[in-house]
Amino acid sequence: MSDTGPPSPDEGPALRDKRVVLIISGGIAAYKSLDLIRRLRERGAHVIPIMTRGAQQFITPLAVGALAADKVYTDLFDREAEHDVGHIRLARDNDLILIAPATADLMAKMAHGIADDLATAVLLATDTPVLLAPAMNPKMWSHPATKRNVETLRGDGLFFVGPDQGEMAESGEAGVGRMAEPLTIADAAEALLSQSPEAERGSAQHKPLAGRHVVITSGPTHEPIDPVRYIANRSSGKQGHAIAAAAAKAGARVTLISGPVTVAEPEDVTTIHVESARDMLQAVKDALPADVAIMAAAVADWRAAADTGHKIKKDGSGAPPALDLVENPDILATIGHHDTLRPLLLIGFAAETQNLVDNARSKLARKRADWIVANDVGPDTGVMGGDANTVRIVTADGIEDWPRMDKTEVATRLITKIGDFLSSR
Repeated sequence: MSDTGPPSPDEGPALRDKRVVLIISGGIAAYKSLDLIRRLRERGAHVIPIMTRGAQQFITPLAVGALAADKVYTDLFDREAEHDVGHIRLARDNDLILIAPATADLMAKMAHGIADDLATAVLLATDTPVLLAPAMNPKMWSHPATKRNVETLRGDGLFFVGPDQGEMAESGEAGVGRMAEPLTIADAAEALLSQSPEAERGSAQHKPLAGRHVVITSGPTHEPIDPVRYIANRSSGKQGHAIAAAAAKAGARVTLISGPVTVAEPEDVTTIHVESARDMLQAVKDALPADVAIMAAAVADWRAAADTGHKIKKDGSGAPPALDLVENPDILATIGHHDTLRPLLLIGFAAETQNLVDNARSKLARKRADWIVANDVGPDTGVMGGDANTVRIVTADGIEDWPRMDKTEVATRLITKIGDFLSSR
């Protein structure tokens, strides 16, 4: 199939015959929009491009128009386009507005309702779904101003895909800020449109978490005592990894932050490997903002006060060496009480061996979580390291008891519950 040829009749049912307004803003990642146009058209979409002035510094309207096989809109005050209030027509006469790349500048304007060019005027006037693919330097993405703007846009009902972790084309720096790949963006657009009223809700196309970002922690943490020993627990990571896989299957962009485990990494998930509780907290902060955070990791409560830097040896006295412990940061409480990083839905886990419900209720209140997934991990349950789990969902409204089931089933049921919650907001 050529770049500008007609789509195959059996490809991309969710995008076939859909009108997608593609806004290309001014970042080095704009070159990826050329491939994105091709990917969208392969799936049957009609792509209507809008280019900001900055975008035209990186790629030309001629190239964009050739691939889209349509007029490229660039100017709010284009007499030919505006004779029928063209920016309103572009804002309304479409099925989806896709912004790729979405720069920090454009997102700031959107968050504050600024409409000083064609792209921002269209975005302010639209009532159709909007999907953003951010792209910027990692420092810009993690800046508090950008985080506030992203949260504002999420609260306004906009959807995000990416950014990903990787090396930046313009600076050689590495971190979170790289625009998602065109295939990933096309998949997200397709998943989002499959949720339209015309879509069959029970069909395989339905993706209840499409356009959502879900951050999940999983596994244990290892807290070093010396270069060869550490404090740990028996968590296998099976439950957290199963939740990550279920969230990805439901269409979410998933960031999985995993302690040391031996289970396989889920497909279609960005996995970040950490060792200690402090490493995990920093990785969670770096991954936010998100729509949902699920803190399933069994984080060590304490760590050695000091790392000796060398192996601690027996001294022949028969007495054990003194081991001073200090408390680790509480990741769930830190995020729960954070003014800007707290997601729309924050879920914690309570792995208990006694007083399960009382401890879960206390954790819910103290750590300002929305839900606590409580499970009994006593030695006779086989939960720690096993393949099955019995959980109780504790919320401010009450307790929901689930029967014993495979951890993959627990994950699927939890993601379904999350999807129902988000769809009601």
